Amino acid sequence: MSKPVSLSAGVPKIVLVGNPNVGKSVLFNALTGAYTTVSNYPGTSVEVAHGFCDLAGLRYEVLDTPGMYSLLPITEEERVARQILLHGEVHVVVHVIDARNLERMLPMTLQLAEAGLPLLVVVNIMDEAERCGMTIDLPLLQSRLGVPVVGAATARKRGLAEIRAALAAFDPSRRPVFAYASDLEHDILRVAAQLEGNYRLDRRALALLLLQRDEEIQGLVAATEGAHHAKLQQTVNQVIFERRVDLHLRISLERKRICQGLLAEVVTQRTGGRPSFAERLSSWSMNPWTGVPLLLLVLYFGLYKFVGEFGAGTVVGFLEGTLFLEHLNPWFIAVADRFITWSWLHELLVGEYGILTLAVRYAVALVLPIVGTFFIAFSILEDSGYFPRLAMLVDRLFKAIGLNGRAVIPMVLGFGCDTMATMVTRTLETVRERVIATILLALAIPCSAQLGVILALLSATPGALLVWTSFLLLIFLVIGLLAARLMPGERPMFYMEIPPLRLPQPGNVLVKTLTRMQWYFFEIFPLFIVASILLWAGKLTGGLNILVGWVQPVMLSLGLPVEAAAAFIFGFFRRDFGAAGLYDLQTSGLLSPVQLTVAAVTLTLFVPCVAQFMMMKKERGWMVSLLIFVFVTAIAFASGWGLNRLLLATGWLA
Repeated sequence: MSKPVSLSAGVPKIVLVGNPNVGKSVLFNALTGAYTTVSNYPGTSVEVAHGFCDLAGLRYEVLDTPGMYSLLPITEEERVARQILLHGEVHVVVHVIDARNLERMLPMTLQLAEAGLPLLVVVNIMDEAERCGMTIDLPLLQSRLGVPVVGAATARKRGLAEIRAALAAFDPSRRPVFAYASDLEHDILRVAAQLEGNYRLDRRALALLLLQRDEEIQGLVAATEGAHHAKLQQTVNQVIFERRVDLHLRISLERKRICQGLLAEVVTQRTGGRPSFAERLSSWSMNPWTGVPLLLLVLYFGLYKFVGEFGAGTVVGFLEGTLFLEHLNPWFIAVADRFITWSWLHELLVGEYGILTLAVRYAVALVLPIVGTFFIAFSILEDSGYFPRLAMLVDRLFKAIGLNGRAVIPMVLGFGCDTMATMVTRTLETVRERVIATILLALAIPCSAQLGVILALLSATPGALLVWTSFLLLIFLVIGLLAARLMPGERPMFYMEIPPLRLPQPGNVLVKTLTRMQWYFFEIFPLFIVASILLWAGKLTGGLNILVGWVQPVMLSLGLPVEAAAAFIFGFFRRDFGAAGLYDLQTSGLLSPVQLTVAAVTLTLFVPCVAQFMMMKKERGWMVSLLIFVFVTAIAFASGWGLNRLLLATGWLA
């Protein structure tokens, strides 16, 4: 088994664990500040954030594990979180739980405690619990759990000093034990007594996991026990056979019973108060009758007005039209004319596909403003807690296309960058879901730069924008429905914690936006340079003309001018690169409303760009990625051909 990533060997480790959406990352950022790194856990595609903090003059390494609901893992993220607990010396495990949902989250606290891990419990989101009329007796809860308990509202900077003090004074020798029903306790001890090897987890916890048929723990125990394992496995099988019940359910019910006893008189609820506006808005956002209109408002003001009109219109108009075309590009060309005598270098830097006149202009003036405005909107919605509610809203629809509400995160993120979104599909539970999500991202989800340019182009013709939107939605649903019915694999259950709905914090929005923009710019900007060089080389050698010649018949079959071939070739290097080429064609007056609509639809559905394809290869493998590539290309051109015939036959947009 792989050992967990670590910044520094020998430094005591603080490991943050807990369900998603309980504030682990906020606490992690508060403890580590700017001294953080994100890297993949060895042998997986799951990222783990880690950094340093200083407590009472001592240096600690802090790891923010992926969200987990239990020590019995279901997703790859949960397996990675448990691996971090299974290996290496851990000074303290900080279990962050939601104060509003103690009864649901304390069973995992019990699992961590019975595993023998040094445990500190942070009851987070106390401010929302108090606003809901809840009073929590933290000293009583601490005495019953037998481990330190700290109340906090980390998003409001409340309780951070107390958490740091508790970590600095932490005593790892406190190991509480919670008793199950006598018959179950007898079976646990039967199995635990036969474990002879050395393990990181307590034998009691290992016995429980063996009785629940945890395959990973079975492999670990088999490797550790050696020849003795056969006798141990016989005992486990005998216990499971004698009970003839679902032991996993029985153990879960026992933990629930214990937690109810722990919470007796700990939590009191004030009744009779009216729900706040935030609570009513939260309910409205998850009810289909009110949630869909709210979603349309978010899309209209967030994507269409802010990203489409302001980002792709106002900001791009200034940067591309005024700054670059009127000032920078003429200056670049003038300097090159004066100082560069080699024609090939002159063409490379300031020619038709020049690095300065094309790549930098596209990346900085067209793409960056649109990506930036999208990430601002995305960060505001994320920090407000809207996305989990959106996941609940679309869960029923997404189940029809083989996904569930959890897939809304990579889908929405795809409107920012499909490459990043393809990477985020790893958070989905099953391979089936990941493949379906990858297909839909490659086919029908335009990235923010492509979306912004297309919105700016089509907004002048509302009918064209309506056709483009409707056609993409139709393709998304049809392909999703077919994939859900044809692709084998299990259908996972959907569960998600709902964080408080609150006003976004400007600092959080700024940090999230800058982090994503930095990732996008440093990862994607070099690809614009590479694309420009390849186009320059193609023009220099004549290869580009040959490639354009191959694509031109396809353009003619779609009813497009042959000049559109270059935009589609650009689109292979970067989707937004192709959209920018379409922008140049439109501003030159070469496209009619019908042609513009057909080109926009086909280009949106067209093959994933190089960066997205390489991410697909990394996540799904060569074979699946190539099949998706061929499938998406065929669907794009077939759809464009059919749409062109339909628009011409009906006279729509003529």
